Amino acid sequence: MAKRRPNGDGMVRRRKDGRWEGRIIAGHKSDGRPIYKSVLAKTQKELSEKLNELKTAHNGVELTEGGDISLSEWLDKWMSEYKSRTVRPTTYKSYVNLIERHIKPVIGKKKLSRLSETDVQKFYNDKLNDGLSASSVRAIHMVLHQAVNAALCCGAVLHDPTDGAVLPKREVFEKSVLSKPQTDALLNNLKDDPIWYDFFCTEVMTGMRRGEICALKWEDFDENNGTLHIRRSVHYEHGEPVTGDTKTSEGNRTIVLPATVLEMLIDRKKRIGGEWIFPDPFKAKRPVIPQSAYIRLQKALKEAGLPHIRFHDLRHSFATMAASNGVDPRTLAGVLGHTNASFTLDVYTHVTTDMQKNAAEKIGIYITDVLGGDLKPWQKDEKKATV
Repeated sequence: MAKRRPNGDGMVRRRKDGRWEGRIIAGHKSDGRPIYKSVLAKTQKELSEKLNELKTAHNGVELTEGGDISLSEWLDKWMSEYKSRTVRPTTYKSYVNLIERHIKPVIGKKKLSRLSETDVQKFYNDKLNDGLSASSVRAIHMVLHQAVNAALCCGAVLHDPTDGAVLPKREVFEKSVLSKPQTDALLNNLKDDPIWYDFFCTEVMTGMRRGEICALKWEDFDENNGTLHIRRSVHYEHGEPVTGDTKTSEGNRTIVLPATVLEMLIDRKKRIGGEWIFPDPFKAKRPVIPQSAYIRLQKALKEAGLPHIRFHDLRHSFATMAASNGVDPRTLAGVLGHTNASFTLDVYTHVTTDMQKNAAEKIGIYITDVLGGDLKPWQKDEKKATV
């Protein structure tokens, strides 16, 4: 049996066209055969310099045969072996969409090992020039970076060409939220709807994600302690409900219910049997369809003369009202199921700024009360200095 040649071992030869070629072993295939990397030069001296650079670049690296496949092939492998069981189904679908619609048609045919920083940057720039939004380009980068980084970790490539790419600035959109009077108007429009009033009343007072509130079961409701345990999410595929974990591990949480919602759910439990707190109106053994909730929201908004908002904006509205009324970021993050309080602060910067202004006004009033109405805080030392 032939002895396996070590990495860095190589050969030099002069080609028929007069140029010099040098190659080294940079790794091995699954069957043990070597993977070669080569360089060309016009002179032996130039070749020696290039060969030394090649050896330095591959020092301590064991390449695998994955680098010889195309980027498209690697993306398929990455999705099936790395992502199919580690992300939520909706997230998996969004990854597939970005890969199939944007990445594969443009750079998918390139060899994974030959994908360069220039290729990646040009790809992003062209997408922006074609009118794709900054947030979409950033989403494409997130997927591509994860995929190529996985190739780096398993030895399929020497470096990650997505590192250091210049990305467009994150777009900041003003959030659409309902004020308290608008929220009251929405619920007032729904008050005579026996199917949807309880649903939307619970939503505006808890700020759950749409998939979370649709997936609530009576086993999640603790009427003695006045809490809801949010532990799953639901979406529909091909007309059938698919339940899964919450968006994040922090999404699995227990929230304390406002008294109004607690009393409403206690009464609802007496009237509504079955497994689900909010069942499908037409098939009580299934949870309500999230898209149906969106459609009913739009109808209610239109009838109440309110502006168009997304269902997720009800969550923003809840968080905005909570923060404006003094709920601290850490507590609010726990209620919303955010990963950490800093994310909550980033999302609701406009609210916390208003809170800071209110705090400054309160401090100003307090200082005036202590020092006197005619005395400014910065005048105290000046008075002392002139005595």
